[in-house]
Amino acid sequence: MQSVDINHDGKIDSSELKQLLRKRQKVFSESEILEICELFYVRNAGKGVPIDDLLEAVNSTLISDGKNKASPGGGTCAAEYYYDLNHHQWKKHELDIAITHIEPKTFSDKVAYNAVKLSRFGFDTATGWNNEITSVSKVLQRVIFLETVAAVPGMTAAIIRHFKSLRSMERDGGLINMFLEEATNERMHLLTFVTMRDPSLFFRASVIGAQFGFGTAFLLAYIASPKFCHRFVGYIEEEACSTYTKIIEALETAPEGSELAKWSAEGAPDIGISYWHLGEDGTVLDLIRAVRADEAEHRDVNHSVVNMQDGDVNPRYDPTIRLDLALNKYVKDMMTRPKVETA
Repeated sequence: MQSVDINHDGKIDSSELKQLLRKRQKVFSESEILEICELFYVRNAGKGVPIDDLLEAVNSTLISDGKNKASPGGGTCAAEYYYDLNHHQWKKHELDIAITHIEPKTFSDKVAYNAVKLSRFGFDTATGWNNEITSVSKVLQRVIFLETVAAVPGMTAAIIRHFKSLRSMERDGGLINMFLEEATNERMHLLTFVTMRDPSLFFRASVIGAQFGFGTAFLLAYIASPKFCHRFVGYIEEEACSTYTKIIEALETAPEGSELAKWSAEGAPDIGISYWHLGEDGTVLDLIRAVRADEAEHRDVNHSVVNMQDGDVNPRYDPTIRLDLALNKYVKDMMTRPKVETA
């Protein structure tokens, strides 16, 4: 730390922290370094942190496994406007999604769960979906319609929370940005899939009707009970994860030379390659795995928000925990010595 203390004031500021992190390039990517330093800056309002205080914070966060609440800094200001810039660069192990389920316990949970099951039954019946994935057109028709509706809850939640924050003149714990990003993410799913199939006029008309009906109902429900709505969306996303898992399994097991096998190996649309950072060789199968990872995060986010209390910070992006975990990771890597092989 003293080696990067350029002005010799006994403190580490964000620019000096950047140089410190760059000394161990294998630990963080450049984009992660920039994000960590931005968090460090905003948490301390641009001020440097005394080296002794920073060392004490690092020691504390190592002991508490990266969950220290008393590290130097002003707290969670960044949660109100700053969100994860690396959100869609899924690592390989993050694409292995588990199919999880939150058992409904309260009356509200049970209503939300049964409402989702009833909605899915009606939609499956109307569209003839029986979980037998036999053609590309069937898959695209399914996912395109679902994604036109899936982007409604996030935007609705963000709008209502935005106006509530204005009325109360209080922070929102970073949830507004998270739900805006969720809505954008679902919209990107749609924009990617429609490059593979141009929906018919009848299909587009049905989307308008479904969006108007569901959007109105969800808006009114969210005004009445945000917790109910987030549990409802959590269960919807559970179903989405299940649907995308079935699609992935069908693509992975499709007979060689079949329509599904050929489609899964095709190059993903440019918009998808750019958005999910799939690389120039990214395939349709890679794309769908990334979409499923998004849906799994939305599932976990909405279920976790149900348990939040007023004043809590976004559970998926708490700047305090995020920065502490980064310091934890840096120091543990620095203290780890490679094993020396003996003859």
